Amino acid sequence: MSNDDPGVPLIDPSGLPGVPDAFQRLWTPHRMAYLNGEDRTAEQGCVFCVAPDMAEDDSLVVARGQLVYAVLNLYPYNAGHLLITPYRHVANYDDLGVEEAAELSAMMQDAIRTLRHVAGAQGFNMGINQGSIAGAGIEAHLHQHVVPRWGQDSNFFPIIARTKAIPQILGDMREQLIASWPSGSKG
Repeated sequence: MSNDDPGVPLIDPSGLPGVPDAFQRLWTPHRMAYLNGEDRTAEQGCVFCVAPDMAEDDSLVVARGQLVYAVLNLYPYNAGHLLITPYRHVANYDDLGVEEAAELSAMMQDAIRTLRHVAGAQGFNMGINQGSIAGAGIEAHLHQHVVPRWGQDSNFFPIIARTKAIPQILGDMREQLIASWPSGSKG
């Protein structure tokens, strides 16, 4: 085994239990609270119902409408990963009122325009995972994902290293989005 950086010790996996494989491990123990549901206790309530009422400094809310709001994803796929969700606790898209659906669509357009301006996003993945069988992590409260994409974000990490690099911290991205969001609906 070789090591170009003498300050980083290498571990010889041959002495470790288990079957060696080709995967590197990126240890993220802070995510266990999410995986175990510890950050969604009954006392706290639904994260999408609680977020709009959180203190400004603790909130990841970027923009507020009359019926829906935009919030940064605490566990993003990419920097700027937004969630657009109604204030009302509703699980299904077909249970939205006409006004809610229209405002959700308009907020999506604002999110796309703002992410293009702030982050130079060249494309977007957008979608709703309705129900746990469809992949919804929080199935009781409907939310639409807006994930900005760039030509250069398809690096080797996710494919070879099974790792996703997020280059910007949430607080910095939140400040930039709020500053550039169309007036009248800022977080």
